[in-house]
Amino acid sequence: AHRFELMLDMKKNEPVVQVDQEIDWEKDHGTRVEITLTGSYKRGQHSVDTYLEQTAVSNPHVKLTYRAPKGEVHVYPRAAEELPVEAREIQPHPYGVELGMMLRMLKETKERNLAGFLRKEFCRMGPKTVETLLEAAGLPDRKSPKHMDQDDVQKLLDAIGETRIPNPPTDCLSPIGSELILAGLRQGFDAEFFTAVSRPPAVYRGNPFQVEVGLAYGGKLEADALARVLRFANRVPLLYQAGACAVNKAVLTNNWRSYGLQQSRGALPTGPLVIFVHMASVWVPFTSESKEAVAHYPEIIKEIKLALQEAGRHLHRHIRRRVREKEALKKQSYIQKYIPHIGDALRDMLGLEAAEREDIIAVLTDTLERSRKA
Repeated sequence: AHRFELMLDMKKNEPVVQVDQEIDWEKDHGTRVEITLTGSYKRGQHSVDTYLEQTAVSNPHVKLTYRAPKGEVHVYPRAAEELPVEAREIQPHPYGVELGMMLRMLKETKERNLAGFLRKEFCRMGPKTVETLLEAAGLPDRKSPKHMDQDDVQKLLDAIGETRIPNPPTDCLSPIGSELILAGLRQGFDAEFFTAVSRPPAVYRGNPFQVEVGLAYGGKLEADALARVLRFANRVPLLYQAGACAVNKAVLTNNWRSYGLQQSRGALPTGPLVIFVHMASVWVPFTSESKEAVAHYPEIIKEIKLALQEAGRHLHRHIRRRVREKEALKKQSYIQKYIPHIGDALRDMLGLEAAEREDIIAVLTDTLERSRKA
């Protein structure tokens, strides 16, 4: 086994290995993380416990064992054996690059001319596209990236916005998948109905992304409370700033009454419901560096709402079926309650024997059952 000591390069968001030792490891295998810090350990909606509970739901292929500060051990079993498909690394797409990022890329590139920079540092930039783009920007293809001033960069960005560039590939995404979402929800919640929807990949500002939604309903979920919303970005739970998140906006503006749920204007639906929303993307547009909420891009909100609506239709069919079953049971109870009295009345009126009374009750019960099911 290998024992590592790491530091994080915050600029590149990469680990810096300081110690790498080979050691004998007789214990159970896996990854163990220990953290020593000073602070108050609290439970609740924004706690470490909740974070790990939701991590287990969004990563059902993982078994998590959590030893809390006071010694309690929480085990979240693996719910699926299938591993996620490894995403392919891609270069950024020109549509998703802003001024600051472009300036940094120009400064750090090893390419000696602008044409080479565009071909090597971005995806979907073939020779013809590069030629069209530089012509629109009025920049020479042999210009050194290091000699680009801010006016030149702005010309380049303006030309990118006016040039037709193919959408980025989507095999760089790592969605959870409907089956694994269902496995995670079933592991985490004692409900009677589950459904999951994976939308096809879409693009915002040149960045590919994919939205997935899961619903858990009924069972032992709290019936009189507001629905619980679980937000995830690239499988990571988002516990803070729910009000600033595109996920919450999409959930709040969705008409849940259409699917048989109660909902006040501008509020979450009421009922035994858990709403799971996951966004997979190479570049999740967080509202801040703390990565706690997804920005309100119209394309993202649209995809979330489409996924919620499809899942909502599945839920509505289940709720309608439950209502029909409840009404059928109610009618059946009426039949069982009143048919014997009708049999007694007919026996008294017609002077029937006991056996004839039982035959009449059986015929009436059968007739009413068939008419009820028709």
